Amino acid sequence: MAPLSQAVMLDTYPLEERGPIMAIWSMGIMVAPIAGPVLGGWLTDNFSWRWVFYINLPVGVLCFVGVSTFLHERKHEVKVRFDAMGFALLSIMLAAFQLFLDRGQNNDWFHSNEILIEATVAGLALVLFLIHTFTADKPFIPIELFKDRNYATATFLGLAVGLLVFSVMALLPGLTQTLMGYPVMTAGLIQAPRGVGSLVSMFFAGRLVGRIDTRFLIIGGLCLFAISFFGMSHFDLQMGYFSMIWTGVVQGLGMGLIFLPMTTLAFATLPANLRADGTGVFTLVRNLGNAAGISIMQALFVQNSSIVHARLTEGLTPDNPMAAPMLNGQANMEALNGQVTQQASMVAYIDVFHVMFLATLAAIPLVLLLRKPADQIPASAEPMAAD
Repeated sequence: MAPLSQAVMLDTYPLEERGPIMAIWSMGIMVAPIAGPVLGGWLTDNFSWRWVFYINLPVGVLCFVGVSTFLHERKHEVKVRFDAMGFALLSIMLAAFQLFLDRGQNNDWFHSNEILIEATVAGLALVLFLIHTFTADKPFIPIELFKDRNYATATFLGLAVGLLVFSVMALLPGLTQTLMGYPVMTAGLIQAPRGVGSLVSMFFAGRLVGRIDTRFLIIGGLCLFAISFFGMSHFDLQMGYFSMIWTGVVQGLGMGLIFLPMTTLAFATLPANLRADGTGVFTLVRNLGNAAGISIMQALFVQNSSIVHARLTEGLTPDNPMAAPMLNGQANMEALNGQVTQQASMVAYIDVFHVMFLATLAAIPLVLLLRKPADQIPASAEPMAAD
C-alpha cells in the first residue's frame, strides 16, 4: 500500500509541489507506527489483545471505500510482461531471510541446522535472482533504477536508517515494561512524544524542501538522531519519564528531517516510467533494514546481557563481605540474581544505544553522495496528468 500510494502521489503532483504533499503522506507513514503503541496499550488494558486486530476491520472498510471512490485505474497502451521467475526467486529469498531473522535468536543462530538451511536458501535464492536480473530482458526489478545516483544512494541510506529507527521501537517496550516495570498504557504514552516530534519536523520539512539544500535537512536529522541515541546511552535504572520523553522527541524531529527529504531526493531525478518499480524497491529495502535492524539489535542485547551478567556474578562469592549476607538462603539468592539481571539488562541496553549512536555518525557521510536536483526535471521524469 505504501509504495503504490507513493507512486500515485508522485505521478499526480509536479516536483515543486511534492514537498508539502510528501509531508502529509509521510505523516501517515511515520506517525501511525509510533501512535500505534498508545492505542494498542489502551485497547489491551480496556478490552483484550484481540482488539488490536479487530480495530483494523472498520479502518480497512473505510480505506476500501475511499480508494474505490477517488482513485481510478489508468489504461496503459504498453503492457508490461510479469517476470514470474524473478518474482518467485525474490519471494523465496525474502521468506527464508525473514525466517532466518525471526527464528535465529531463539535457535542460537548458526548452531542450529534450521537456521543454516534458511540462510543457505536465502543466499542461494539471492544469487540466482541477481543472475536472472542481469540476464533477463525485462527483469522483475529494472536495473535502470540503480543507474540514478540519487535513487541508489537514497535507497542505501534508507536501509541504513531503517536498521536504526524501528529497532529502537522494538527495544523500548522491553526496557519500559520489563525492566522499569511500567504498565502497558504508560509504556505506550512514553513513546507518543516521538510522534509529536515527527509531526512538527515534517510540517516544517515539507515547506523547506526545495527552498534550501535538501541534503542539509537530512544531515540535520541524522545529527538529531545521534543526539537522541547519545542521550539514550546514558539511561539508568533510577531515571524518570523525562529522559525517555526528551530523547523520543528529538528522535521524532530527526525522523521528519530524514525520511521526507530523502524520499524527495530519491525520486526527483527518476524517470516517470520507473517510479512504480522505484517506490516498491525503495520501501522493500527500507523494510528489510527494519527487520534486520530489530534482529541485530536484539541479538546484541541478549549477548551483552549474558556477558555482563557473567561478569557481575564473578565477584558474588562467599569471600566477598558485601555479597556474603545475600548468599544465605534461597530467597536472598533469588533477590540478588534479580538485581544482577536488572543491572546486566540496563548495561546491555546502553551498549546497544551506543552502537546506534556510532552507526548514525557513520551514515552521515553517505548524504554527501546525493546530488541536489536541478530546478527543472527532464521531460522523461515529468509527472503524468491526474485523472
